[in-house]
Amino acid sequence: MSKFKKILGLVLVATMAISLLAACGNNAANDTGANNNADTTKTATGDGGEIYFLNFKPEIAETYEKIAKDYEAETGVKVKVVTAAAGTYETTLKSEIAKSDAPTIFQMNGPVGYESWKDYTLDLKDTKLYSYLTDPSLAVTSGEGVYGIPYVVEGFGIIYNDAIMQKYFALADKAVSISSVAEINNFATLQSVVEDMTAKADQLGIKGVFSSTSLAAGEQWRWQTHLANIPFFYEFQENTAFDNTILAGLATDELSFKYADNFKNIFDLYINNSVTKGTLLGSKTVTDSMAEFALGQSAMVQNGNWAWGQISDVDGNVVEADNIKFLPIYAGIAGEEKQGLAVGTENYFAINSKVSAEKQQASIAFLEWLFSSEKGKAYVTNDLGFIAPFNTFTDAEKPADPLAKEVLAWMEKDGVQSMAWTFAAFPSEEFKNYFGDALLEYAQGKKTWDEVSTIVVDSWKSEKTK
Repeated sequence: MSKFKKILGLVLVATMAISLLAACGNNAANDTGANNNADTTKTATGDGGEIYFLNFKPEIAETYEKIAKDYEAETGVKVKVVTAAAGTYETTLKSEIAKSDAPTIFQMNGPVGYESWKDYTLDLKDTKLYSYLTDPSLAVTSGEGVYGIPYVVEGFGIIYNDAIMQKYFALADKAVSISSVAEINNFATLQSVVEDMTAKADQLGIKGVFSSTSLAAGEQWRWQTHLANIPFFYEFQENTAFDNTILAGLATDELSFKYADNFKNIFDLYINNSVTKGTLLGSKTVTDSMAEFALGQSAMVQNGNWAWGQISDVDGNVVEADNIKFLPIYAGIAGEEKQGLAVGTENYFAINSKVSAEKQQASIAFLEWLFSSEKGKAYVTNDLGFIAPFNTFTDAEKPADPLAKEVLAWMEKDGVQSMAWTFAAFPSEEFKNYFGDALLEYAQGKKTWDEVSTIVVDSWKSEKTK
């Protein structure tokens, strides 16, 4: 089995556990009379009509708008695209799903999301979309049904500008003995390099080693979700009652935040060696952060492979594609030398089981077109930049952007294990917001780290027991 399947196969195990824990009678969605065995090749093509896609990612909203226009021109079916503001998807979905003109296609974050939305998810086991999966076990299932289809594999870590790093390693007065980024495989080494680069920022022509730690409202997901994945991955991994970290996280009613100080290690490194002072981070957005990197003002930034578009689209971008690389996020935890990027998915398409059968089938047909037609696949690869888990894509149709290639390279690297996305087990969006708000107050000097840790532990417990 490939590393690709091993990593993402964790989703199946987590889903099976959810199925076992679910109450009897809740393992099948209400399909309002839709024929799940219908031939989805019989679409609304040429007959007009409208479907409604509620998009999760603001950074790719414009691309989905273009896709919708092309699809309507080709088929006559209008695709209404609505994009929730950053950090508000669950709230927006709750509001929109209750309307008469409800989303026909929505997104959920795997097993946890399915538990919240199972009454609105159509069984997709007989669709071509499900048959396209390179590994069907990646889908969200319950009983004999298939209710969520993953559509992208992503990875995140520390993105760095190799041109700046090579400039640093060429300095005669550098304080570290290593000579390349390849020798950075733990927090101690990363910290030494970063702090020395800060001392030599003028020589390197940068304003800070790291781009701004974006902590504006709705912009905190890189820290309260993605960075939090690191300590929680290790904490959940130690729960030997379960076979993987996602399962352990789902079963954990009380969090110890055992590796809180390790989270503090890397978070402090970010904010103390940044383009922007910690007290000002409450006004910084992800867009600001990525622009700083693109303009050569910083050497590093934490983000995922989806950030390529944000880098390449910046006016005045000075970072060449060949110099954009990935490094794992190290925090000083034993064994991290063998740690790779955090690779997984929280992106699953679901079809609203409450809308008409015609809209259900038209929605499925749109997704099948997107991931199987030449035009659709071109959008997926070149514009959305997805590493799509479907057998409809040839090797030549996989993303060519530098960050996607880096994710694929790290997944195949010998002696390195990609980290599962444990944040799929986080209890709620509110938990993440409590965490993010506490991090902002810490960066501003308004809260101690002990207070932040207490908030994380207490909010996890309260959200789990709601």
